[in-house]
Amino acid sequence: MKLPGRVAAQASQWLTLEDLRLYRVVVVIPAYNEDDHIGSVVLKLFHHPVKVIVVDDGSSDDTAWVAEAAGALVMRHCQNKGKGEALNTGFCEARRLQPDVIVVIDADGQHLPEQLPLLVGPVLAGVADIVVGSRYLEKTSQVPPHRLLGHWFFNHLTRLTSGISVSDSQSGYRAFSPRAYNSGWFHCSDFSVEAEMQFLAHEHGLRVMEVPITIRYDEKPKRSVWQQGLNVLNGVLRLTGQYRPLLFFGLTGAVCMVTGLGWNLWVMDHSIFMYDLATIIREVLFITGLIMLSTGLTLHSVRSLLINLLRDQRQAKGGE
Repeated sequence: MKLPGRVAAQASQWLTLEDLRLYRVVVVIPAYNEDDHIGSVVLKLFHHPVKVIVVDDGSSDDTAWVAEAAGALVMRHCQNKGKGEALNTGFCEARRLQPDVIVVIDADGQHLPEQLPLLVGPVLAGVADIVVGSRYLEKTSQVPPHRLLGHWFFNHLTRLTSGISVSDSQSGYRAFSPRAYNSGWFHCSDFSVEAEMQFLAHEHGLRVMEVPITIRYDEKPKRSVWQQGLNVLNGVLRLTGQYRPLLFFGLTGAVCMVTGLGWNLWVMDHSIFMYDLATIIREVLFITGLIMLSTGLTLHSVRSLLINLLRDQRQAKGGE
């Protein structure tokens, strides 16, 4: 949900540099071929009392060297594994420091490091577990039209499938409380990892809030926007099947069953050939829908059983 303006203002205003020094703030930056920008991003972050971890995700340029020269701790992947895996590596290293908050920021210079206090404020104030920096809460970002449409689509799709609503589901500027960053690993390796965060938030009952940020679009995107969009779409559908199987299989199965019956009724007054064809189509759709609905119910039950078993194991370990 949107963070109330008064709370957002208070959460950022009381966080002076001296205040931040009382907390352990770790910034994780996943980076792939960003030697043009990573140095300035790291140096600007060091205007705040933070520790910076850069995960070089198999870059073929000088990203790692530049980040190290700027003062960041650099973790390296031998090959490109994707943003989700880079975040897992960065979070694993950050957890060892037991920070009060972990911040994630992109390496391409689009985000403003000076807005970091606005991101961490609600977490440190104890009013949020995940804070999403949204470019849509205030009109300070000149978002290209094709991105506006894509973001609108994914915002609604992710809200419907995950059960968590934010105005900028693709934002890479986020802050995480200890409860959030200890909730589990990211399973998505690509750019759908931001969407997975909403599924995890719903799964673990995490408090998600948003604060307004500014994103700069000074350069053309390095990756195909359409290809990236298809990857995110594939990821969201995969996440729905994993985290909410009853919704994914059950809803699709119900649609198939209703479509099959409706098709049969529509052609009942037509020729015998059309009726026979409709009967075949109806049977195929109905059986497919029934199988998918049964699969959704089964997976939902199995998943609930596994979640309960894991919860019992954690409680048993906590009581030892």
